[in-house]
Amino acid sequence: MNAVMAETPYELLRHIESRSREKALGLPQQIEVRRSWSGIGFRFGPHHFVAPMGAITEILEYPPLTRVPSALPWVRGIANVRGSLLPIMDLQGFVTGEQSELTRRSRVLVIQQGDLHTGLLVDEVLGLRHFFDEEKLPDAGVLAPVVQEFVEGAYRQGEQDWGVFSLEKLVANPRFREVAAQA
Repeated sequence: MNAVMAETPYELLRHIESRSREKALGLPQQIEVRRSWSGIGFRFGPHHFVAPMGAITEILEYPPLTRVPSALPWVRGIANVRGSLLPIMDLQGFVTGEQSELTRRSRVLVIQQGDLHTGLLVDEVLGLRHFFDEEKLPDAGVLAPVVQEFVEGAYRQGEQDWGVFSLEKLVANPRFREVAAQA
């Protein structure tokens, strides 16, 4: 300490600067923050979709069903899920008119939209999907015309296009609530 006291003010400042540089921590890394959107990925037929995370309340394996007499073909039946009756609808059957084939990957997306609590049969659930803003497509027109009315945007990851499936548009569609076959 005495050696430090004997230095001139200029030398003292240089000494302090030198010690500070030796003991200084590095600057924090500057990490680029990219905005993203996440949802639950699923597929029916060749179509890949993602639904907002809060829109799907549960994902189930295909449960045993009781058929509903005089219902349209895309109404698969009613399931007893933990004591509650849950209507199961074939999403591909409703949207495209082609019935889904049941496989070990088939799943039911349980949704609650207003007063409607139902399950949607899909061919496969593809897990949580994350999309960056720069992957958003300016137009969902790249998707098949048959699914356009239920999509509110799209993303592209690699070679795969993902439609943002609107469960609100599905439930608001009058055809979706009219499940009885016409006599």
